[in-house]
Amino acid sequence: MTERRAGFVQLNDVTLGYDRHPAVHHVSGLFEAGSLTAVIGPNGAGKSTLLKGIAGSIKPLSGSILTGSSAPRLAYLPQLAELDRDFPISVEDLIGTGFWQKIGSFRSYSRHDRQLIDVALEKVGLAGFNKRILGTLSGGQLQRVLFARLMVQDAELILIDEPFAAIDSKTVSDLMGLVRHWHDEGRTIIAVLHDMGLVAEFFPDCLLLARECVSWGPTSSVLTPDQLAKARTMIEANDSHADECERAA
Repeated sequence: MTERRAGFVQLNDVTLGYDRHPAVHHVSGLFEAGSLTAVIGPNGAGKSTLLKGIAGSIKPLSGSILTGSSAPRLAYLPQLAELDRDFPISVEDLIGTGFWQKIGSFRSYSRHDRQLIDVALEKVGLAGFNKRILGTLSGGQLQRVLFARLMVQDAELILIDEPFAAIDSKTVSDLMGLVRHWHDEGRTIIAVLHDMGLVAEFFPDCLLLARECVSWGPTSSVLTPDQLAKARTMIEANDSHADECERAA
């Protein structure tokens, strides 16, 4: 197994939000290098916001996020809903954007890069799809393409947000096989998930969010009825408080 010790992520009293309105409150903890962690919680718990903060898409309102090197190789897959499927781009060109961190956005990729794209498409079960346009793909096929893009990025730290939402069980099984392979290679993987069965079966570690940290540790100790009920109660309390604030305003 390849050592990738630069992959840890340290959260130090991190608060994240939008327009100075916090969505994640005062979270501290460590994603260890080489760990495989599921981030779970009710709707509105701040899970996607946390990933965006780790990815650097948004800056903390307070606290800090530290990684194992000043510029770790990082790959981030947002939710499918954030992708414009009507944009006229081919499968090959979308995967090729995974090389931008290495070559820049205005340089074409090399013959070797094209070979890597071919290999990635074969590994996700889409050999020969290079010239297909995104709008012609099913949801499962598109997610396979996005995993191929992750593959060519060869990142130490992989962030994936709801990667298995609204796709067929065969695609989930195939892509989960890739996640396990990346974990075996020593990469650090953080995934936002809603499928508790998948979390219990495949993810050794778990972070339960309800805008703040409810529990973080081995999945067996986090994924319990009491902890999940506590998270739901905390979100309901936060939502009620927000409604009161809006009425008062």
